[in-house]
Amino acid sequence: MRFFKIIGVSILISLFLIGCKTPQKVDKIYVNNQFQTECLGTHNDGSQTLRAWGKGKNKAIALENARKTAVSDVIFKGINAGSGECNKKPILNEVNARERYESFFNSFFSEGGDYMRFSSLADEKRHSRLKSSSKDMENWGAVVTVDRAALRQYLIDQGILKH
Repeated sequence: MRFFKIIGVSILISLFLIGCKTPQKVDKIYVNNQFQTECLGTHNDGSQTLRAWGKGKNKAIALENARKTAVSDVIFKGINAGSGECNKKPILNEVNARERYESFFNSFFSEGGDYMRFSSLADEKRHSRLKSSSKDMENWGAVVTVDRAALRQYLIDQGILKH
């Protein structure tokens, strides 16, 4: 009987110690998920509405970076967070596609680049600011609509995506 009490107490102490992990890991996971582009819904025309995050010296730059992030994630990563309606697969599933077509994508994502043709920002009321640890940078979440179907066709037309 005494043996079982010792085993039981040992198990309880072990479970207690396992449960005493520092909250830093949870916080880091939460922060990383918080900045993940998430699906808010899809439309019949092949477009996806997403919440994406951007960082910049001011709100305008941060929102444009969020727009670039949304388009980049649709092309290279796919959208895995949020509503399950969005296509989880990236348009380009080729390994190292960004590096292989570096000059094309540098131009595509440049200021005023073609990425703008396939994305639009929602109205001002749907943007949200997140406090930044840096005084020089602002983090903004933007609701962005990305025309996935047109973007896919454009990449085919440019010879980046094989049909």
